[in-house]
Amino acid sequence: MSELDEEYQLEYFHQEGFERKECPSCGAHFWTRDHDRERCGEPPCAEYEFIDNPGFDEPYSLEEMREAFLSFFEDHDHERIDPYPVAANRWRDDVLLTQASIYDFQPLVTSGETPPPANPLCVSQPCIRMQDIDNVGKTGRHTMAFEMMAHHAFNAREDIENPDTYAYEGEVYWKNETVRYCDEFLDSLGADVEDVTYIEDPWVGGGNAGPAIEVIYRGLELATLVFMCMEQDPDGEYELKDGNTYSFMDTYIVDTGYGLERWTWMSQGTPTVYEAVYPEMIDFLKEHAGIEHSDEEAELIGKAARLSGQLDIDDVDDVEAARGEIAATLGVDVETLRDLVEPLENIYAIADHCRTLAYMLGDGIVPSNVGTGYLTRMVLRRTKRLADTVGVDAPLDELVDMQAERLDYRNRDTIREIVRTELEKYRETLERGGRQVERLAAEYADRDEPIPLEEIIELYDSRGIQPDMVEEIAAEHGATVEIPDNFYSLVAARHSGDDDAEDGGGPTATGDERVAELPETEKLYYEEPERTEFEAVVLDVIEREDGYDIVLDQTMFYPEGGGQPADVGTLSSDDETVEVLDVQESNGVILHRADGDPGKGEFVRGAIDRTRRRRLMAHHTATHIIGAAAREVLGEHVRQAGAQKGVESSRFDIQHYERISREQVKRIERVANEIVTDNVAVKQEWPERREAEDKYGFDLYQGGIPPGEKLRLIHVAEDVQACAGTHVLRTGDIGTIKILSTERVQDGVERIVFAAGDAAIEATQRTEDALYAAAETLDVSPQEVPETAARFFEEWKARGKRIEELKEQLAAVRAEGDSGGEEVDLGDATAVIQRVDADMDELRATANALVESGSVAVLGSGLDGATFVVAVPSGVDINAGAVVSELAGRVGGGGGGPPDFAQGGGPDVEALDDALDDAADVLRRLLQA
Repeated sequence: MSELDEEYQLEYFHQEGFERKECPSCGAHFWTRDHDRERCGEPPCAEYEFIDNPGFDEPYSLEEMREAFLSFFEDHDHERIDPYPVAANRWRDDVLLTQASIYDFQPLVTSGETPPPANPLCVSQPCIRMQDIDNVGKTGRHTMAFEMMAHHAFNAREDIENPDTYAYEGEVYWKNETVRYCDEFLDSLGADVEDVTYIEDPWVGGGNAGPAIEVIYRGLELATLVFMCMEQDPDGEYELKDGNTYSFMDTYIVDTGYGLERWTWMSQGTPTVYEAVYPEMIDFLKEHAGIEHSDEEAELIGKAARLSGQLDIDDVDDVEAARGEIAATLGVDVETLRDLVEPLENIYAIADHCRTLAYMLGDGIVPSNVGTGYLTRMVLRRTKRLADTVGVDAPLDELVDMQAERLDYRNRDTIREIVRTELEKYRETLERGGRQVERLAAEYADRDEPIPLEEIIELYDSRGIQPDMVEEIAAEHGATVEIPDNFYSLVAARHSGDDDAEDGGGPTATGDERVAELPETEKLYYEEPERTEFEAVVLDVIEREDGYDIVLDQTMFYPEGGGQPADVGTLSSDDETVEVLDVQESNGVILHRADGDPGKGEFVRGAIDRTRRRRLMAHHTATHIIGAAAREVLGEHVRQAGAQKGVESSRFDIQHYERISREQVKRIERVANEIVTDNVAVKQEWPERREAEDKYGFDLYQGGIPPGEKLRLIHVAEDVQACAGTHVLRTGDIGTIKILSTERVQDGVERIVFAAGDAAIEATQRTEDALYAAAETLDVSPQEVPETAARFFEEWKARGKRIEELKEQLAAVRAEGDSGGEEVDLGDATAVIQRVDADMDELRATANALVESGSVAVLGSGLDGATFVVAVPSGVDINAGAVVSELAGRVGGGGGGPPDFAQGGGPDVEALDDALDDAADVLRRLLQA
């Protein structure tokens, strides 16, 4: 297979006097102007050389560096565009978080299907890389949240047969210009370009590949220049580092990434990137954690910072061993170094994680147990644990708000409320989960085995238990545990994969060649949604096991999609009428599943179930209205998490961090019905995708991300969404909207069930019927039902409490008096063996009363099967669980429990008395054992 060496033979390198070398330490090939240089310059082959010796002429803040970059490329004919959200799943369905600026343009722009917003362009894109979470704080350079400054150019080869195949054509610029821009930008900041190295590092990812260059200056990687020009091909000529073969594409894209934080750090020369990026917050955290250093300690920390790049978990097998090597280099013992730097590493991580949370929550992600919500929750809980470990005495919501304010988010009150709510949930989780850890630690301590890593990850995944907490509890119980340095990266990897695409099911998944060869069906339902009759020609009829798929040249039947069920009705020719039972779409061809064959080529008349269609239209438009009302009442973070329209009712799932209160339900309902009574027109338009996104943002995709260059947008009052469903013409056509119930589907997702139009009236009438029936039963008016029910409930509770008290008194009387039980002398104790035909509550109360008097209780009941309760006072060497197990076995059952109290039984009531007769022998035998 061919190598990519030729791809790095840039004319610019040769013109500028660069020399290609091989690093003797890591083996990487790199280009340098310094002919005496031997190593590539990147850690661990080198240390940071800019600390206390900034690499640029002037120090820059984040804001200043961002503006310097964007202005430079604007001056070089690039158009500046606004950044996208950090939640990439708002405009694409294959990833969760934005990890690079190229994510903004995948897959539609990079494939050439749609044009870029500008060409060339520049952007400073906020990103989150969960895989870096374990390096944050340690290496001095890693941040989980960062801005990727970038410039992009989208090119298409000029020799392709049909230039109109792609949404852009010709070459804007390529490798030579890209490297020149980097050199010139460095020079504009006062960098010593003689000290810059360009390391060859081919890039692969997502089925694409190409040559790439890492830009290293004074020990720090400042940028990566990727030249995406290849695609995976089993017959490809080039085999790359992932083991796959690749061939060149018709399109080729400049994909650069300049880390804003690292460029800012380089300009300031602070010990770590964190002091450069979060200076005020670092000072605040150190003050509130009581961290102070002497001049000697500060000097040692500075020296260690220069070497901290060697702690990258991606490059070393054991971080602590690498720390030991740094300590040896500095001439101090590793414990001294660790005690000095670990609190600072935690402080740095807290600052970074709070910025990450500000991005996540500011962009509307709601913590939950799935997807981006899970990743947000993981970061929040880790941040809380770090703050507790280092002793920061400031509330976490205040810390996150500091970063949200700096990032200029408008929903800061909501962000703080979400953080506070999450912390309360975390506290409750820890209380429940701590007991589970104790049981697990005891189990593995008994086995003399370490707790497996999978168990620890599962504890974190399901209970939120931090690994250091597991270590502490395990040590208390004599169990061992090994936590890898990349623990959080492993956890994040479980949840950072592609979202599952929904399977349309039914006839849409046929893959039938006949369907593929048919023309797309003309869709009449968009232009005249209220029309329910039409005429068409049958293009084909495909026989299936459970009916026939009928394809027409045009149709008014809406196919299932977007949570809206399919229309049903009839197709009639002159000779036959068939029932249409289901409708699905396959690549633009609409398949009408029917119970008969009207005949290929026949002229047919279609009739849709009018009532069903109108109810579905009303419910679909009402779904949009409920969503808009929920956002107005609950906050802008509310986004659709799922929806299903129906004829009788519909459900709408939203991302929200707490239960919806009754008062909020009424407000949502009130806002929704105001939109209905305003009787505004429901409008549709078909703009270009890019135009729609620029104008309305990615909230367009509440109901999913549709394919294609053009989008169908539905406008309902102020709400605008990409939607393929059928809708009423005016909101007043809905009539009314009634919320029937709310429930929690899962943590972070609330479900609103509602009805619209006639269905709303019917649902209200059903509720009233139930109320009137209750009123009749209670013999009161409907208005008095709540008060009467509450009074009856309190009386019922009081009676229940009184019954329990009487049972306890009866049990005490039985225990104190002679009630016919057999007393057995066990030496140091007396056992009372007795049949008491009572329920389990009374048996337990009697047993407890006997134990309080110092007796062993062996009680049996034949009230509901054969039941036993055994209770043993402290100091008596009899195992209650063993006694119950043996007695229950004699009545055909089983049971057990702890040594002091156990219960069990079986179905054979006839054997109960014999079992109790043998109980004394059982007690003596177990006592002697």
